[in-house]
Amino acid sequence: MNNERIKIKKTEILSDNWYVLNKVTYDYLNKKGNWETHVREAYDRGNGATILLYNKERSTVILTNQFRLPTYVNGNETGMMIEACAGLLDKDNAEDCIKKETAEETGYRISKVRKIFEAYMSPGSVTEIVHFFVAEYDNTMKVSEGGGLKDEQENIEVLELDFEAAFNMIESGTIKDGKTMMLLQYAKIHQLLSD
Repeated sequence: MNNERIKIKKTEILSDNWYVLNKVTYDYLNKKGNWETHVREAYDRGNGATILLYNKERSTVILTNQFRLPTYVNGNETGMMIEACAGLLDKDNAEDCIKKETAEETGYRISKVRKIFEAYMSPGSVTEIVHFFVAEYDNTMKVSEGGGLKDEQENIEVLELDFEAAFNMIESGTIKDGKTMMLLQYAKIHQLLSD
């Protein structure tokens, strides 16, 4: 870290239960040249990767549907979210991680992925960078039913959807997951499913 306008004074761990929540006190040099003391919380859950699987011939995409507690406690009546396959990197690099997660969650074993960009998804409070990928799939790559790992209690439903129907779920509000919206919009802008 080499920003001369920032001086970290103290970092305190508030929680280290599921992931790590830190309280950070730092000095910030503002535009007027004055130092201000700020106190913020930063949630460190590691970095992640996500992927949009698409089939050009059939004009379909693979998404998942699963219960997400944070959305449930914030007004999502069922807590269910339609999302692109994703996972935390743990000790893997982003490409290895997304290939492993794809097999676990969707049941498709893919060998070629293409990284399209990376993004901070909630930079005001979460340290995570998400690496975004796309990959083509077909039925020969199906090795299992997917659904996630039983010991992680994921209970993931695998959805194969017409691309235009999935894309329209953004406007209808059926898809509210940011990473999924970004991937579907990327596919539309770059015409991934067009000849």
